[in-house]
Amino acid sequence: MQIATWNVNSLKVRLPQVLDWLTANPVEVLCLQELKLSDENFPVEPLLAAGYHAAFFGQKTYNGVALLSRQPLHSVVRNIAGFDDPQARTIAATLDTPQGPLRVVNGYFVNGQEPGSEKFAYKLRWLAALHDWLRAELAAHPRLVRVGDCNVAAQDRDSSDPVGLQGSIHHTSEERAHFQSLLALGLTDAYRLFEQPEKSYSWWDYRMLGFQKNRGLRIDHILVSDALRSSVTACQIDRAPRKNPQPSDHAPVVATLVIEINYRRCVQKNTMLFIAVSA
Repeated sequence: MQIATWNVNSLKVRLPQVLDWLTANPVEVLCLQELKLSDENFPVEPLLAAGYHAAFFGQKTYNGVALLSRQPLHSVVRNIAGFDDPQARTIAATLDTPQGPLRVVNGYFVNGQEPGSEKFAYKLRWLAALHDWLRAELAAHPRLVRVGDCNVAAQDRDSSDPVGLQGSIHHTSEERAHFQSLLALGLTDAYRLFEQPEKSYSWWDYRMLGFQKNRGLRIDHILVSDALRSSVTACQIDRAPRKNPQPSDHAPVVATLVIEINYRRCVQKNTMLFIAVSA
């Protein structure tokens, strides 16, 4: 099976691109970030017609996350349990496979603006809460995949200018330490399990020809639990959608795992839909 993550930077704007991409790349699970729309405006019907169940957690104008799956989803959790957060940043759900339940946790990590700011302090608090919650999730769900826009360039090679950007947002020692603490829970960066081209990134600034000059960051990650690590056979960044007219500034990242799936046809009359209700 294939699991993908993609920060679409407005699902309303990018929905045709998402549907086209799913037609060309019929992954089993697609995790979306930065929906930038409220729950009542989530495009349930077009995605259903494309064969995907949806669990989503929206927010007007900002943030928002969703899980699209060719299998029904259950045991949906929205946001970090025990962490008071008005932002729609995290959603988790389970899909059943012949090998056992598979837990997928999708998140849009806090950007943080700049070190020393209140938004940066919020990012560090959020990352600490995420660590504690993920530890509990892993204990309950050993077969777990953690994906999303992590807003952290975990290593120097994940940045096109690690020297010039040293200490700036996405590159700070505090952010990297938090990212490493997630790995220490028993998670592995699927992308780094394989030989990859040098200067491989998943985000490029719209300004100053960032994509054309390959000035970017690898901040979109797929992390797999120890129980799944041996099943990962590939992980790649799909740069093609970044070449679209009006693209997202992020590219999809796709991991391939040796997991069997028993497909059930996704039809409206018997589809399980999980609609988020904001607290």
